[in-house]
Amino acid sequence: MTPNESGVSDILESSLADLRLDRHRPETLSFAQVQRLSPAALAYIGDAVYELHVRRCYLFPPVRLENYHQQVVAQVRAESQANHLRSLEPYLTSEEHAILKRGRNAASNRHKRVDPQIYQQATSLETLIGYLYLTDSPRLLELLSLLELVASPKANG
Repeated sequence: MTPNESGVSDILESSLADLRLDRHRPETLSFAQVQRLSPAALAYIGDAVYELHVRRCYLFPPVRLENYHQQVVAQVRAESQANHLRSLEPYLTSEEHAILKRGRNAASNRHKRVDPQIYQQATSLETLIGYLYLTDSPRLLELLSLLELVASPKANG
């Protein structure tokens, strides 16, 4: 592992540790409770986890706040999420593919500016992230570390 990869891994571990909100809840969700959550609920939490991960990744090198925003928006757009999903698919288990399918089938709130298939893929990714956040943080960390987040050319500076 290169020093850069190690640094990214440390950031991801720290980021996920910060995201663990279990200590703030009176009880941890059971596996059965998570299974009963709708795909939309999983996507809702997954969207927040994904955006926080992206924001954390773009903190360095320090740039103006406007540039942080541009970089993050470029990565949290449905098109970027769909691309990230496609890059992760070869690494997913059959259970994770089943979660993606649940998320894809639940994507009904389509936006006019986004192709329906792209929107379904983005929602699928958010559903998977939400599911893994609630059930398997180490696996979520592993998958997030595979994402190649690149700065938007406009956002540098």
